[in-house]
Amino acid sequence: MERLLGAWGEVRSEPAPAGASELRRRIDDYFAGDLTAVDALPADAVGTAFQREVWLALRAIPAGQTWTYGQLAAHIGRPKAVRAVGLANSQNPVAIVQPCHRVIGANGKLTGYAGGLDKKEWLLRHEGATAPLLTDREP
Repeated sequence: MERLLGAWGEVRSEPAPAGASELRRRIDDYFAGDLTAVDALPADAVGTAFQREVWLALRAIPAGQTWTYGQLAAHIGRPKAVRAVGLANSQNPVAIVQPCHRVIGANGKLTGYAGGLDKKEWLLRHEGATAPLLTDREP
């Protein structure tokens, strides 16, 4: 896991002990290559009804795939709410579990990620997505 997280900077981890939380085990499994390990984790983050709707919809994006903000807006039945969807996505408090890194710009380029675009690209590549390169990011 430390090797996989090396892209995130200095990281130290220990194997999850037998009594560790389900969340810790699932996150460890995700970074070890089980990309569906976090799919069944509950995520009941505090937010507005709209934010929660967007965050829940993020979980419909399969690992290794990307959607545009427009596709995400259409998925929740609000195709004109692209900017509002982008704002809600940027306020996602449960990254990885609610995979906001799988959302890209309409032009297919990397855009917006609170953890940094290099982390977004790393996560997409970890999942096997044909991710845009950082050199393709929006200014």
